[in-house]
Amino acid sequence: MSSLSSVDPQIAELVKAEERRQADTVKLIASENYVSKAVLEATGTVLTNKYSEGYPGKRYYEGQQVIDQIETIAIERAKSLFGVNHANVQPYSGSPANLAVYMAFLTPGDTVMGMGLPFGGHLTHGWSVSATGKWFNPVRYGVRKDTGRVDMDEVREIALRERPKLIFCGGTAIPRTIDFPAFAEIAREVGAVLAADIAHIAGLVAGGAHPSPVGHADVISTTTHKTLRGPRGAMLMATSDEHAAALNKAVFPGLQGGPHNHTTAAIAVALKEAATDDFRAYAHQVVANARALAEELAARGFDLVSGGTDNHLILMDLTPKGIGGKPAAQALDRAGLETNYNTVPFDTRKPFDPSGIRIGTAGVTSRGMGEDEMRQIGAWIDQVVTALAKGEDEAEHAITRVAGEVRELTSRFPAPGL
Repeated sequence: MSSLSSVDPQIAELVKAEERRQADTVKLIASENYVSKAVLEATGTVLTNKYSEGYPGKRYYEGQQVIDQIETIAIERAKSLFGVNHANVQPYSGSPANLAVYMAFLTPGDTVMGMGLPFGGHLTHGWSVSATGKWFNPVRYGVRKDTGRVDMDEVREIALRERPKLIFCGGTAIPRTIDFPAFAEIAREVGAVLAADIAHIAGLVAGGAHPSPVGHADVISTTTHKTLRGPRGAMLMATSDEHAAALNKAVFPGLQGGPHNHTTAAIAVALKEAATDDFRAYAHQVVANARALAEELAARGFDLVSGGTDNHLILMDLTPKGIGGKPAAQALDRAGLETNYNTVPFDTRKPFDPSGIRIGTAGVTSRGMGEDEMRQIGAWIDQVVTALAKGEDEAEHAITRVAGEVRELTSRFPAPGL
C-alpha cells in the first residue's frame, strides 16, 4: 500500500490495524468470512473506473468491450455453479437484491409473507422498520416455542388466510435446514412467487452441504460474501425466462444505475473458486465445525435455539447463564472471539440489548481450523461468559488469559488474503 501510505497515511495505518485485528482474532460472526488474495486483488483493479449502465451487449456507455466479457463470465459461472437458467450479478448488496424482487413482482400495498425478524428473518422480508414493511402489507411466520423450528403447517395456514403474492423463505439467523420443497408447495397452492433468500447458506449450497432451492423457488437471492467467500455484492437467479426479464428490469433501470465492475470481476473469481473440490471440502467442513462447536457449547450448558445446527450458524440464548447477549459479545470480543449479540425467538429483551449471541463457522473454517479447534473455542466462550456472570474483576482475568491463548491459536492458522 505504498501509494495509499503516501497520499493518506492515516487511512493506511487504519487499514493495517484492521488487517492485524483480523489476523489475531477468531472470526465467529456468521455473516463474515475471508476472501482469497485473488478476490481481494480483483476488487482493487482499474475496473472501478468504468461506468456500465445496462447489460452485456446492451449498454448506455461506449467502451464496454472488456466489461461485457467480465460480466458474461460471472453470469455463466453463476448459472453453472447453481444450476440455474438466469443470473444477474449486478445488485450492490443483499438488501437491494431483495428490493428488486419486490419491484419485479409486486406493487405497493401487495401482501408479502416472510419470517419475522425476531425469529431469524431479514429486515427486507417485510419487517416494519424496512421499506418492505412500510410500502407493502407484511404478514409473518415464526418458529415453534418448543422446538425453535418453523412449523410448516402454520406457514400454510397463514398463507391460505392472507393470500400473499410473494413468500420469502430463508433469513439471517436460521440454524436449521430450510425446507424448500414444503415452501414451494405452499406458494403454488396460494399462487405466490417463492423467493429463497440464501445469503447465509449460498456457499453451502454451492458446495453440496445444504439442499438447493433450485427447482423449488421461483427466484433465488443471495449475497456473494458470507459462506460463498466472495466480495461484498449480491446475485439474483431464476429458472424461468419470464422471471429473468422481470428481475433484470427491476435491478436496472428499476433500482440502480451502473454496476460496480470491480465487484463483478471479484464475484467471477469467487465463483470459479467455488466450483473446485477444495471449496466443496470447505463447505462440508463448515457444517462439521458448526456441529462440533454446538455440541461443545450444549455440553457446557448453553441453551442453543432449536437444540443445535444443520449449517454454519449457531444461535444461543444466554438467559440461563444470567447474562445478556450484548455484554457477552463485548466481553468475547475483548478476548479475541468475535461474535454478534442477537435477538432469539420469543426474546423478552430489547433488540439493542437482546438475550442471545449468534455464531458462525465459515471464517474459522477458511483459516483451516477443524473440530478440535471448535471444541477449544467452545471452552473459551464458556470461560469468558461464566467469568462475566460472576463479576467484572473475574471477567477481566479470564479475558486477558483467553486473549493470549487466542492469539497463539490464530498464529498457527493464517487467514486467507492477509
